[in-house]
Amino acid sequence: MGPRKPFLLRIDPALWAELEAWAQAELRSVNGQIEWVLKQALQKRRSAMPRPATPPENSPGEMPQ
Repeated sequence: MGPRKPFLLRIDPALWAELEAWAQAELRSVNGQIEWVLKQALQKRRSAMPRPATPPENSPGEMPQ
């Protein structure tokens, strides 16, 4: 993985407090926890996306249609 991209995130204080408590429980920083949550969400989204159909392969010696 290359260098990390810094960015500013405005977040509700109550949400921050929950993230902070969750991060502490899992021995992560809040930044690390947010990154972990985002990675999990992307992984879940990728697995839920339909895969593109692949055309059937031709048998050896068969002409493509």
